[in-house]
Amino acid sequence: MSQAVATSAPSPKDEVVRCDACPVLCRIRPGKAGACDRYANVEGVLTRVDPLVITERAASAGTVVPFLSGSEGWNGSVAAPPPAALAAATFVTGVGAGTTYPDYKPAPFIVSSQHDGVDMVTVVTEGIFSYCGVKVKIDTDRYLGPEQAAVRVNGEAIGHVTTTEYGSQMLSLGGVHHLTGGSKKEGTVTCDALLALCNKQAVTLQIDGGAELVVQAGQPPVVNGKPEARMRVGCGSATIGIFAKQWLGHADEVIVVDDHITGVLTEHQAGRFLDMPLSGIRVRGRKSTPGRYFQVAEPGLGWGGTNVSDPLDIIESIDPKTAWPGMKLLMVSTTGEHSAWYVLDDALKPQPAAMPAPITKVVDRIAENCEPSLCTVLFMAGAGGSLRAGVTENPVRLTLSVKDRLTRVTSGGAPVYVWPGGGITYMVDVARMPDNSFGYVPTPALVAPIEFTMSRDDYAALGGHMDYVVQLDDVLQAGRLSRQAWRNDNPWPISRPTAEEQP
Repeated sequence: MSQAVATSAPSPKDEVVRCDACPVLCRIRPGKAGACDRYANVEGVLTRVDPLVITERAASAGTVVPFLSGSEGWNGSVAAPPPAALAAATFVTGVGAGTTYPDYKPAPFIVSSQHDGVDMVTVVTEGIFSYCGVKVKIDTDRYLGPEQAAVRVNGEAIGHVTTTEYGSQMLSLGGVHHLTGGSKKEGTVTCDALLALCNKQAVTLQIDGGAELVVQAGQPPVVNGKPEARMRVGCGSATIGIFAKQWLGHADEVIVVDDHITGVLTEHQAGRFLDMPLSGIRVRGRKSTPGRYFQVAEPGLGWGGTNVSDPLDIIESIDPKTAWPGMKLLMVSTTGEHSAWYVLDDALKPQPAAMPAPITKVVDRIAENCEPSLCTVLFMAGAGGSLRAGVTENPVRLTLSVKDRLTRVTSGGAPVYVWPGGGITYMVDVARMPDNSFGYVPTPALVAPIEFTMSRDDYAALGGHMDYVVQLDDVLQAGRLSRQAWRNDNPWPISRPTAEEQP
């Protein structure tokens, strides 16, 4: 068991301890942990068993030590107090901090520090979130399933498919209705899946009427057992526009197959600007504007996110008055993964042929311009009144301070996006947070770190718990620290948000 911090007064060593860190109120026997594995009975003392994660910026522009994990991240020893210069580059995260339940209690850590000569305060806690979920961005042209289709884990619905964006499919998973509004099994499965996704673990999802996929933050999606390599360079029309001039003189017609917008070069405005003669090839589907076709095939796992395995299937007709024998035709997908070269015979039927080197070069360039296909997991939650009460006795003042850009919100030190409108509804990219930042309680709900940083004067003005402010040096002498290197791609949070920053 990790070295821990006492959260209550000691009882006789052989007595059961009642945990009040969440609504479950576990009765924990000596030497045992509660249902969440986050609190234990250590010799009659209710104890938070995980180390408090602090992050440290490098003192110079030299090599930054990578994030530590597992036993390497913390060996149970007391962290030595750093010198003043290093203390100024230390941020206390909410990971391992503990919660404020039953809500009226001040946050576990209200830390005083200095930034550029200004006294700052960071309120550090772990929030218990029933109103939470994840938004998953999956970079793929593959058909994953119809919009609004249920997304399941082990047969239980945990979310749904939302809109298709440019080269990506979006999923909305979790939320209070799946966590608490269905059966007990649905809530448990949803909580387990969200916890794994937020802690950067792989989760297998099944979509009604669609694909099975494996999703993991920062990793390529696996669709029906096949890892994705790259996302599209653009839609079929955009691909035509980007590479039109590079095909000029080498191909008489190029058709970029795409489930959304299939492009036909000689009809497209790009082909017209290059004075290319029409080929007489008409593709299936609904013509939008010249050279741009919708619904050329059904969605699927084939060419360009369609169900097509033979690209010639999308050709509806070839006009003998316009086409000619020997005409050269390229069929290609929006990722360059699929491509085929044809030459029209005397009967104006496309015949497969060896692809010329200049055409191969452009097909390869399409692939070169495709970004790696990845999964992005954004944790989304509402910081409600109970959590805000750990910051101030008048919670609305914290909300107003965030909206007025006087208070910066972070999660595990990572920047968050705070949605406009009422409340503090925020999103954070879990890939930018320390590993294993998330926990759970079996209500069910997720436990996530959250920090509020502002000037000491602003904290006093919003009615903060000033009697509970502690110095950073005192926190750094605690006996349960996991010291990790700061991610240089995250902005340093111990400063006021600038006027240009959201929310």
